[in-house]
Formats: sequence, structure tokens, C-alpha cells
Amino acid sequence: MNSKVQQFWNEYCLTNHKQEIHYKEAFQFGASADLLANLVVEGKKSATTSGFLFYELENETLPKVGEYNIVLDGKENPVAVIQIQSVEVIPMNEVSEEFALAEGEGDYRFWWDAHEKFFTELLKEYKMDFSPDMLVVCERFKNVYSKNHLN
Repeated sequence: MNSKVQQFWNEYCLTNHKQEIHYKEAFQFGASADLLANLVVEGKKSATTSGFLFYELENETLPKVGEYNIVLDGKENPVAVIQIQSVEVIPMNEVSEEFALAEGEGDYRFWWDAHEKFFTELLKEYKMDFSPDMLVVCERFKNVYSKNHLN
């Protein structure tokens, strides 16, 4: 574990009088880690979409409401603690425009194109094809702590 991550988590817990809680993981968002981490810190990104199939293929558990995670920038420095507010598994072609906008990167068309490209490339590694009705995991989260501003 990155000692900077643990220190950041300890600061969050101390600042917010939290005890006996843990974070699930520390990770970078997508292909543009710095951009996406900044969007989280600025409060412009409060949602993310991942492929349901990858949780099954990698034997990972789905995110759960209430879990904490630490967002890392491109250099793996911790920048924010987020808490999951909701998790929904739905076909990608049923994701609402409102949800796509909550990802903070652009309009619905941008969201669709970026995710279709990302999933298409990732699915190739498993010799599988993209489908518009593939199941996706739609998470909403709240930035509960960051270095640039405290919530």
C-alpha cells in the first residue's frame, strides 16, 4: 500500500472524526487520471460507469452503497475520498443523459462515444465484442474529502 494513500486516509478520518472505518480501494479513473481526478475535486464529476462483465470476468465484487474509495491522480497521489451513494446495473443504452452528465466530461454523445471506445478495446482482450445493451454498473458518489477543498 502506498504510504501517501494511508496518510491521506488517516487525515480524512482524523479531520472528520471517523473511527473504525476502512476504504475499499485507491484507484485512478479512466484513461485521463489527472483530468478526472480534478473533476472529482472540483465537484464536477459525481458518477462513473464500468462494465458489469468485467466484475464477473475478474471475480470482483460490485461496489456497495456507503463504501469509501480514494481517488488517485496520474502520479498515484491521493486527491479525494469519495463515498458511494448509489449503484445500479442497467443496459448501457438505458443510461440516462442526466447520469452521463454527472460524469462531468461532456455531453451525452461524448459519454457514449468514450465508453463505447473504452469497452470495445477492453473487450478485445477477452475476445468479445461490444454491444449497446451490455450491462454497465452506474455509480454515483460524493466527494467527502479532498486536499484542495474540504467538504
